[in-house]
Parts: sequence; C-alpha cells; structure tokens
Amino acid sequence: MKKRLLGSIEVSEIGMGCMGFSHGYGDIPKAEYSVEAIRKAWEYGCTFFDTAEGYGALLYGEGHNEKLLGEAVVSFRDQVVLATKFHFRGELPQTDAEVEAYIRRHLHQSMKNLHTDRVDLYYLHRVHPQVPVEQTALVMKKLIEEGLIRGWGLSQVDVDTLAKAHAICPVSAVQNLYNMLERDCEKDIFPFCLEHGIGVVPFSPVASGFLSGKVTAQTSFEHIDDVRKFVPQLSQENMAANQPVLDLLEEYAQQKKATKAQISMAWMLKKYPNVVPIPGSKNQVRILENLAASEVSLTDEEFRTLEERLDQIPVYGHRGNVEFDGSKMSDWGKKK
Repeated sequence: MKKRLLGSIEVSEIGMGCMGFSHGYGDIPKAEYSVEAIRKAWEYGCTFFDTAEGYGALLYGEGHNEKLLGEAVVSFRDQVVLATKFHFRGELPQTDAEVEAYIRRHLHQSMKNLHTDRVDLYYLHRVHPQVPVEQTALVMKKLIEEGLIRGWGLSQVDVDTLAKAHAICPVSAVQNLYNMLERDCEKDIFPFCLEHGIGVVPFSPVASGFLSGKVTAQTSFEHIDDVRKFVPQLSQENMAANQPVLDLLEEYAQQKKATKAQISMAWMLKKYPNVVPIPGSKNQVRILENLAASEVSLTDEEFRTLEERLDQIPVYGHRGNVEFDGSKMSDWGKKK
C-alpha cells in the first residue's frame, strides 16, 4: 500500500479504526477473531492502527480496545504506527503540573495496554472546555522530546483551537469527522493542515456504513452499545433523502469495478494528499474491502465530474462537530 505522512510520521494511506472490536456497533466479536482481523489488515499492507483508552470502557473496562490491539501487533510492533487517545474526565487537573501528571498517567497506562514503550501518535480525544488546549500542547512537547510519543493530535477540533495548539507544539494529525456527507473540514481544517504539514485522519469515512450501501432502513441499531442510533443521517427519513448520493456512488462503482465504500474513500484520497481515512469495521471481509480502496484510483476527469455532481446533491441529517464533555462518562457510549 502506498504511504502518506501525518506530520513526519509515515503511514499506509488507509489505516484501520479498531473501535468496533470493543464499542459502538453492537455485540463485539470474540477476542481471537479481532486479533486475527488486525493481523490480516497488517498482512494486507495496513501499517496504521487507531484505538483509544475509552473504547469499550463502559461494558468491558478501560483499555479493552488498546489491549486487543497490543496483543495483535506485539510480534511486529516496530513495523506499525499505533495511535491512541486520552480524555479529561472526573476531577479535572488545574495547574500545568497537574495536567502533566494526568496526561503522563494516562499515557503510561495506554503503553502498558498496548505492550509498547512509546505511542506513535497520541491524541487528545476531545478538548475539554475547562482544560486549556495550550496546557496539553506543552505536555505533548515534553513527551515528544523524551521519546515517549512521536507526535500528537487533536480530535473533533475547530481550526482556531488547532492553531492555538499547533503554535505551541506542532500537531501531527487532526482526527475529525469527514466523508461525502460531512464536508465541514473542507472550509478551514484542510486548508490549515495543508499549509502547516498536518495530516487529516477522517473517522467514519464511509458515514457509519451508509456510503457502503449496506446500512439501510431495515438495519437495527437497538443494541445498548450501538452509536449509530445517534447519527442523524441514519434515520429512516434521512437515509431515504440521501439516496441520490448512493446512486451516484453506484454509477462509479460499476464503472471502476469497485464497491461504493471504496469509491467514497478513493474520492478523498484523490482530493487531498494529507488525508488518511481510518474506516472501522468488526467484520474481517469488510476490513479488507475497505483497505482495498487503495487499489481504486480516479482519473482527473472522473474526479472532477464526481465532485461537480456531488456538489449538486443536498445532504440531509448534518452531524457536524460533535461536542463532548469528558466529565460525563455516560456520554461516552453515545459519541465517537
């Protein structure tokens, strides 16, 4: 698989979001299946794996997803890039020293979970309104200097906050919601990141499965741990209204002998040189299908026509920038 840069960190141009093995999409697979899936992704050519300390925390305990990923890659740890995330919750740190101690404690627990002595890309999962992002940036600078992390990132962040953080310690990557139905990042985030050498890592690049065409009005989201019930585009009304996007993708899928999901990711890979999508799935077949989007290329003319037609289609059920209050763990199961 071709490579791209997140700051100075080289990764496969498509990564793997591991959340679904622990959280977000209903019943989870057996651990052996999940470990095997991650290893198959690596064998395919994926070198970039994304997790977080909170994935699976509510039902399976803190660090559940990190431990699965750590077990899966232990034999080839030095050949992959591991990204994980922490969040501020509970009794919040106030002073610079308290913030540093808090982040170090969470980082060391994540490293233990991942069976590693460093984290390649360490994200602040959500910017907490009571903990200035500048404090976090100062700590990240120290951690990079000490070799405990190679780079750092922010998730679901606006450009003003990103600029504040980047001025203190260069940001390697921004992990925001971005796909054909959610294009807010095109206005400010992508221009800023392109100018400053920052990678953009879209989560939900296939719009929670909608752009694959496999999530339909008949799909049930009733499981207690299915975040899709909170995605506005997945209401029956909005799925019907957004059908023209699927129709457009199907045209290209037939022309390119690809799937709709692959076309949706090929589109963003063509559009931005600094984008590295991390599709997430708990199904091994789907995981390899997503990674195979790297083999689908759009010509300049195909891309231009796709862009023009996409711009003419109204989108229903805008989700936008998700705010998260890290002090409320009850919110964790509802939002990515």
